[in-house]
Amino acid sequence: MSGVSDRAQAVVALGGGHGLHASLRALRLLVDDLVVDQLTAVVTVADNGGSSGRLRGEFGVLPPGDLRMALAALCHEDHWGTTWEAVLQHRFAGQGEMNGHVVGNLLIVALWEKLGDHVAALDMVGRLLGAKGRVLPMALTPMDIHARVRGAVRHRPDLVTEVRGQVEVATTDGVIESVALDPSDPPVSREALAAIADADWLVLGPGSWFSSVIPHVLVPVLRRALVDSPARVVVVLNLEEQPGETVGFGAADHLAVLLQHAPDLRIDAVLVDSGTLAGEPDDGRRLHEVVDAAGARLVVAALRADDGSARHDARALAAAYERIVVSSDDGGR
Repeated sequence: MSGVSDRAQAVVALGGGHGLHASLRALRLLVDDLVVDQLTAVVTVADNGGSSGRLRGEFGVLPPGDLRMALAALCHEDHWGTTWEAVLQHRFAGQGEMNGHVVGNLLIVALWEKLGDHVAALDMVGRLLGAKGRVLPMALTPMDIHARVRGAVRHRPDLVTEVRGQVEVATTDGVIESVALDPSDPPVSREALAAIADADWLVLGPGSWFSSVIPHVLVPVLRRALVDSPARVVVVLNLEEQPGETVGFGAADHLAVLLQHAPDLRIDAVLVDSGTLAGEPDDGRRLHEVVDAAGARLVVAALRADDGSARHDARALAAAYERIVVSSDDGGR
């Protein structure tokens, strides 16, 4: 891999849902600024709720919702891009069978049926949108997440039970100890593996930690590709705990549980919001310890949107990504 500052970079971002959407919005800005010249999203395909779950159940297809959100994030901020982004994200109301369905989900499923090829269909939607990057599924078959959860049964705080389904895992009342996938060894597209092999940077997170981020390191062929890739790895931590999945988690816990599921994953940089650590000195010290043990460097920046929500600000996140990518003191592995 050539030096990080002598040319624009190839980046692969892995995740799903709103977290990946935020990351891709930021990375798209770096495409506009010629810092990144090749941007690929590898997206989880385990959703079993809402419009995606209904289409998955009726047609036996990959759940399209997270793929749709990733495509929407890559739309340019001109009239064409903003118009198509709005159309793609439009959710039908009313009282009939279309209630809750999203235009982009229907478009993607229609193209899957028409073309018979997951990747070709997503590429065609991307061309229609003028997307500033490529969107690929994590696997070529729908996945189910199941978790070992402690304390989900009332009055049995030490009882460990199994919770199945992405929606169920994301909303469990217990403490998630580990997650696994079914099928455990699904097929992965050659395009996703090639993008990871050719990347300069791999970005994991932010997002629903157990149901959108960690699943990528649980697919055996995908995990091998991540470990074997010469790319440098950036882990972006969530701004706060997520009800259901990560109640009680601090920044250090997010990183620790990722490494628990993928101890062979080499991490180069860990990006955390400065406000997340403010007032939490113990969590900050633990995070430094986990980062140091992983042989990574910690990058702290103000990343939270100024509206008070638990969302990353796209421009602040883009500035942090640029700082990492073009930094002259990142040292390599």
